[in-house]
Amino acid sequence: MGRILMALPPLLFLALAAMFWWGMGRENVGQLPSTFIGQPAPPLGTGVLPGIPGVTSADLAGGKVTIVNFWASWCPPCRAEHPTLKALSEEGLHVVGVNMMDREADALAFLGEAGNPFAGVVFDPRGKTRLDWGVTAPPETFILNGDGTVAYRFIGPMVGDDYQQRFRPELEKALAAQ
Repeated sequence: MGRILMALPPLLFLALAAMFWWGMGRENVGQLPSTFIGQPAPPLGTGVLPGIPGVTSADLAGGKVTIVNFWASWCPPCRAEHPTLKALSEEGLHVVGVNMMDREADALAFLGEAGNPFAGVVFDPRGKTRLDWGVTAPPETFILNGDGTVAYRFIGPMVGDDYQQRFRPELEKALAAQ
């Protein structure tokens, strides 16, 4: 009995090490799949920020690729990716935002300071739209095909190599299919 108990910790360690080794070898370990890929985008909320156009579901299926970004003024990664959103907008891409779990005054102040890259913004202070889209935390960004179906989901800030190697190729693929 004593020998079995003495062998148990090394065996548990080896099993755990094997599990970690297998997990590190998986592809796309940081990517959570979305059940909406290939499906029509869920509806957006109807809340708006004063002075900024809203977004309707018809806007998402208007025939052109649309980027839907979930953000908040209190979110540091959202602030880090904001220049990327501005650059995408300056490229002529249709970028819309969903401001989630934020205060109206804070959202407006942030857009006033940093610039507004969005063609329209849905104001969702309670986070209901976030739940409908399966968003866990900001920032999260979706690429929609011209018919309003979800082509890709990107979790986290769109910055650096992660943006270049994961988001941009999916965006180019969606644009080529347009």
